[in-house]
Amino acid sequence: MNSHRHPILQLPSKQGVAVARSGHEVGLGTEILSVLRTVLGLPLWAIQIVSGTKSFADNPVIGSKRLNRLGLHAGRVRVAHLLARWRRSRLGRHVPAVYRAEFAANGFIRIDDYLPADEFAALRDAVLSTRAPAREMLQGDTITRRIAIDPEYLESVPQLRALTSASRWRSLVRYVASSASEPLYYIQTILTHRAKADPDPQTTFHADTFHPTMKAWYFLEDVAEDAGAFRYVPGSHKLTAERLAWEQARSIAAPEGVDRLSARGSMRILESELAGLKLPEPKTLGVKANTLVIADTFGFHARGHASKPTRRVEIWAYSRRNPFYPWTGFDPLSLRGMAERRIPWIWAAKDRFPKLFGAPWHDAGPKVPGSE
Repeated sequence: MNSHRHPILQLPSKQGVAVARSGHEVGLGTEILSVLRTVLGLPLWAIQIVSGTKSFADNPVIGSKRLNRLGLHAGRVRVAHLLARWRRSRLGRHVPAVYRAEFAANGFIRIDDYLPADEFAALRDAVLSTRAPAREMLQGDTITRRIAIDPEYLESVPQLRALTSASRWRSLVRYVASSASEPLYYIQTILTHRAKADPDPQTTFHADTFHPTMKAWYFLEDVAEDAGAFRYVPGSHKLTAERLAWEQARSIAAPEGVDRLSARGSMRILESELAGLKLPEPKTLGVKANTLVIADTFGFHARGHASKPTRRVEIWAYSRRNPFYPWTGFDPLSLRGMAERRIPWIWAAKDRFPKLFGAPWHDAGPKVPGSE
C-alpha cells in the first residue's frame, strides 16, 4: 500500500489534535465568560429600568425587543411623564401663570430682555473677557466649547451667582426640569463650519432622552435664524398617543434598526415624520442678546443650519435627574459648595477613566468664550 495517505483520509497528527482542542477550549472559555457577564450584569441592567439609563445598545434589558414588544420602553416613558407632571404641579406655584401657559403649549419658555440692560451689559462683558479652562468637542463640522461655572469662575464673575441664585431664575429652571436639583452650568460657545467634515449631528431633530429634562440658553450675543439658532417643534414635549406609539415602534427597532445616537437613547426624527405625529412645523428662535430660553428636551429640538461660519456664546444650563423619583428635592449634590464642584469632579473622573466614560471632550486649555 502506498505509504502516502490521501489528505482526506489522513488521521490528524497529535499537534493537530492539540490545536483543535486548544481552539475548542478558547471558544468554550469565551462562551463561559459571556454567560458570566450576563449573569453578573443582569441585576444591574434590571435595576437601571427605574433610572434615567436610556441606551438600547448598552443595556440588553432596556434594549430587549421581546420586552419592548410587551411595552417595557413605553411603560417607562408613561410612568416618567406621570411623575414629571406630579413634580411640576408642586413646583408651579412659584412660576407666573403666563409662563406656565407658554410652557404647556410649546414646551419652552422664551423671555426677551431678561435682565435690565445695565446688569446684562456688566454680566456679558465680564464673561466675554474672562479666560478659564475649557473643554471642546468636534461633532461634524462644529466645535462646542464649554467652560465650567465652578467656584473659581464664580469668584471671577460674581454676576453669575447673582443671576443663577435669584428666585425668578431658579423657579423657572426648576419648573421646566420638574426637579429642584441644581442644574449644571457652563459658558458654552458654538463655532460652526470649523472643519471639513459631515454636518453637525445636532442639526437633526431629536429628543435627548425618554423623559422630561431641562436645558436653558441665556444668549450673550444676537443669534440670527440662519446662524445656527435653536429650533424646537412646539408641543412635542407632550406625551400624546401618537408620540407614545412612535416611541414604542422605535424601541422595538432599536438598537440595530436605528441610527447610532437613537440606539443610545437620543431618538432622531426627520422633519417629514412630524406630521405623522400630528406635530406642527418647527420654530426657529432667532434671538437678541439678553434672551433666555428654557426648554423641555424630551421635545424635538435641533441646532439650526448656519449659512456661513458663525459663533454662539451663551450661559448654558442642564438638568437631568432620575425620572422615577416622586420627590422634587433631596439632592445633597445641589447644596451650595457642592453644586459648583460637580463639573470639575466629572471632568476629573472622565480623565482618570477614559475607557469607562469615553472621551469625546478634550482639554482645550485656558480660553476666552468666543475665541477661535
